Amino acid sequence: MKYLFTAVILLSTISLCSFTYKPTKTSVSIQGEQFYINNQITYKNRFWQGNKIEGLLFNSRMVQGIFDDLNANTRDNFKYPDSDKWDAARNTEEFVAAMSDWKDHGLLSFTLNLQGGSPLGYGNHGWINSTFDSLGNLREDYLNRLEKILNKSNELGMIVILGYFYFGQDEQLKDEQAVVNAVDNITNWILRKGYKNILIEINNECDVKYDHTILQPKRVHELIKRVQEISGNKLLVSTSYGGNKIPSSEVIAASDFVLLHGNGVNDPKRIEEMVAMVRQSESYSAKPILFNEDDHFDFDKESYNFLSATKSYASWGYFDFRMKGEGYNSGFQSVPVDWKISSDRKKAFFNKLKEITGY
Repeated sequence: MKYLFTAVILLSTISLCSFTYKPTKTSVSIQGEQFYINNQITYKNRFWQGNKIEGLLFNSRMVQGIFDDLNANTRDNFKYPDSDKWDAARNTEEFVAAMSDWKDHGLLSFTLNLQGGSPLGYGNHGWINSTFDSLGNLREDYLNRLEKILNKSNELGMIVILGYFYFGQDEQLKDEQAVVNAVDNITNWILRKGYKNILIEINNECDVKYDHTILQPKRVHELIKRVQEISGNKLLVSTSYGGNKIPSSEVIAASDFVLLHGNGVNDPKRIEEMVAMVRQSESYSAKPILFNEDDHFDFDKESYNFLSATKSYASWGYFDFRMKGEGYNSGFQSVPVDWKISSDRKKAFFNKLKEITGY
């Protein structure tokens, strides 16, 4: 009886501990132009070729982590090469499995989007991929996949740049009120879940083909401010413009960090010019400048966009899609995605990242 009583007490204690235990949360914060993770500056004390690395947030565009196609007529476009169907659960599982390898190479952040990105690299052709329904309500299956990625990023100490909307999919929302509902619903979901390792990107390239005016350049700052107000400024918010574009003064002023895209920038010197133009804006105050999309590589050359951004003390983000004639292992945006560091181009980026960060 004595041993039974002891066993019951022990099991009760274990059960109580299991019930009350909460995993350590990863948090992101900003001080001036620098990023901090769990109140520690990123890449602490790191310099590379005379360039200051600490405080930057190198990232990669991984927007398809929760991708699905709700259009039965186009879904078969995304079948896996070893299968006769598309599998959204498999996609997220393989994403999660790859994340620790990315982190081991010095990747501290990645962009994920609730409406994905073009699964063919560029362009949209009928597929439906949206965490939001037509009224702005949240789809539970998307949230379940999202939560798996957010939980793993929390565990690894990684930061998620979470995009809410993508052109080509925003028209899935009925009207402006549905857009506002979507913003409110996902922002409140994030707050209820207690995630602190998220940077918000209202929409990817607000100046490109959005149906709703509140998602376009003249008004998107309204949504930036809305998220800030809902969260009591607990969430850090911005939005992006198309490649080689400088955000408006309203967006720069409203944003907690400034997002830039390097697509279309073939001369690395232009990257330095873009960063300088943001800092020279009358609406700019000290805040991080971060590229989270650039489809230029050349990491073995004397001059390349990643290097120019680093020299300018701006964080840089890798964007890689499957180009014509390439196989399944190429690209991180084309669906189905091989999330491993599997192609020569992926290896070149991650090896350069490891060199720069000292991981």
